[in-house]
Amino acid sequence: MLSSGPRIGDAGEIDSHEQPRPAGRDSLAASGFSPWASLEAVSVSLDRADPLALGRFWAAMLGGEIMFASTTTVGVRTEWVCLSALKIPDYVAPTWPEGDVPKQIHLDLAVTDLEAAVAEAERLGARSAPVQPAPDRWRVLLDPAGHPFFLTTQIPPEAR
Repeated sequence: MLSSGPRIGDAGEIDSHEQPRPAGRDSLAASGFSPWASLEAVSVSLDRADPLALGRFWAAMLGGEIMFASTTTVGVRTEWVCLSALKIPDYVAPTWPEGDVPKQIHLDLAVTDLEAAVAEAERLGARSAPVQPAPDRWRVLLDPAGHPFFLTTQIPPEAR
């Protein structure tokens, strides 16, 4: 679901120059927590030949919004994480679980209703991976660029 935040123009650029800050940053600074004084934000970056399509998928999947977009990079912000989709001209999707092209990174998304979450992810453009090691506890899906991610009910409450 794309929010009503900044809009993407015809050239793929965001019309607004305003960059929202990730939620929680100011509260961490106020508490005195600062592992690196110059750290502004943390973002998980995913490669793709078409970053806008991947950015739209993850914005919809995580209930976030596209913060910025160019021909090479799309930034997605949620209340709890920032993702970047990066254009890689010779991108090759991971071949999980085979190791020919490693998965590189994956996200675990905690859900309360596994079947409903899988259905929604597939509606948004994900597809189920051919191998499901523990389908009663977690499901492996592939985003539109082929990155594996897990939907699971097995995240401990203290990690939420």
